Amino acid sequence: MPREAGTPNTSQCLAAGGFAGMAVDVALFPLDTIKTRLQAKAGFIASGGFRGIYSGLSSAVIGSSPGAAMFFLTYEQVKAGCERSVPKKYQPFVHMFAASAGEIAACLVRVPTEVIKQRLQAKHHASLAGAIRGTYATEGLLGFYRGYLTQVVREIPFTCIQFPIYEYLKQSHTLRKGRPIKSWEAAVCGSLAGGTAAALTTPLDVVKTRVMLSTKGMGAHLEYSGIVPTLTRIAREEGMRALFSGIIPRTIWISVGGFVFLGSYEKVKAMLLEAGVFAHK
Repeated sequence: MPREAGTPNTSQCLAAGGFAGMAVDVALFPLDTIKTRLQAKAGFIASGGFRGIYSGLSSAVIGSSPGAAMFFLTYEQVKAGCERSVPKKYQPFVHMFAASAGEIAACLVRVPTEVIKQRLQAKHHASLAGAIRGTYATEGLLGFYRGYLTQVVREIPFTCIQFPIYEYLKQSHTLRKGRPIKSWEAAVCGSLAGGTAAALTTPLDVVKTRVMLSTKGMGAHLEYSGIVPTLTRIAREEGMRALFSGIIPRTIWISVGGFVFLGSYEKVKAMLLEAGVFAHK
């Protein structure tokens, strides 16, 4: 089946997505560290405060490009396939479905690096190698996927809010201006969509952080396990306010991140399509 104009192929998705993931994770890593420490049960100061705010950067760098590349590869291909057969009035549901599929695929790559990154950010380990060894020694290979389901459950509502808003804003702006949207304009749309989704899904992010930071020793039980039990326990023991811990840095981080991430993705994608780089003959 011929590829629609403007639809990137596999190699272009991987290249543009990989660049976007690396750009946003490196640029905004300190805000992510602050958010994680605010959400940790031990508290902000005990988890390191403002010291070592680049702890865990190496893990984030390792996972950022392949995770983002996997997301956009899946998102673009699923979206292109569904848009051909689904009526236009149902396009928001196409964007939700495509983004959800992208997150499920991306989390296979993202979660292991996220587990290690957050444990380094919260000062559970002193080095990347120590975090990997410690996680494997106490929890085995499954320890690297601690919180996978929680992450997916957090990401799907987030992405189901973010991407329909993002696509709607892009399409509305294109119709209003009567021309294709520019990369910086798409970046603004991404910022608005990301900030909205970030604020609304903060409780799920708090749950994800607690589950990923939970470790167990010999014969010990995990401190936090499961989405609903963790959610209800935090609300019961610490109050509803605790479920919105870190909402300000999270919203700022993802608003700016949406600008960098989606803006750079659209820019690199447009450059690759225009230049025919990685184009299949």
